[in-house]
Amino acid sequence: MRGDSARYRGEPRRDSLLTARFGTGDQALLLVAMATGARATPGAHRAAAEVCHWIGRAVGRSQARLAQDMRAARRADLKSGLHRLTDRSLGRLRASAAEQGLDPEEYAAGLRCLLLPADPACRVRVFFGVGPGGLFRLRDGEWRDIEPPVGEVAGGPVVGFGALPAETPEGDRLTMDFGIPTPPSPYEPAPGPPREPFRFRASVARPGDTLLMCTDGLAEPFRGEPDLPAHLARRWSAPSPPGLAAFLADSQTRVKGYADDRTAAAVWEA
Repeated sequence: MRGDSARYRGEPRRDSLLTARFGTGDQALLLVAMATGARATPGAHRAAAEVCHWIGRAVGRSQARLAQDMRAARRADLKSGLHRLTDRSLGRLRASAAEQGLDPEEYAAGLRCLLLPADPACRVRVFFGVGPGGLFRLRDGEWRDIEPPVGEVAGGPVVGFGALPAETPEGDRLTMDFGIPTPPSPYEPAPGPPREPFRFRASVARPGDTLLMCTDGLAEPFRGEPDLPAHLARRWSAPSPPGLAAFLADSQTRVKGYADDRTAAAVWEA
């Protein structure tokens, strides 16, 4: 949704949202990607939409391998592979800026993604991306901020996850080949790698959990105004999730002093 500031100035949303399903049956994956373009720059909304497009293509092409790694709980392989796909998608965004004659620092966007298996027997939930925003979990009526530290595999080992060996004796596998060739860059010098640190979290969902991923427009008031998470905890602690209209109304609850765009996606665990 467009924030009050953008609405007042007549500007488009800087946020973009993509949901996509890749594959069929229990092997399918659901990707939810959201991006926020750089503040106070022309074309911010186009950059956000473009990086969602690139990450969607990358995940779609790698769907079979990603689904295997999620079902086998190969945490280190997922981290390294998704890091590579994210870097490549943001690199393509920088290449697009160069092609359009734009400053790559301005034609830029933060990116946050959830990767969910269609198989109901697989309860692994994977978050990855770069840039500000929020990742929160509602469990037993209490919210917990589970935003992972940058550059780390957040969330310690839990029962049912990581039971299979996913590391070499030297530690995490640093690279993973999804079978996607890296074409030479047509731009000289080639656009540099993204400067934002990578965030990753893989965990096992419990029945009754609600997982919320959002852009900074909602994450900031969520962290800064205790009444907002308390209000949403009351609204979202029912045995069944709210309808779409109720979810939209809850997500746009106004908080004084916060007027940025908001994008939110929530997963209710049966």
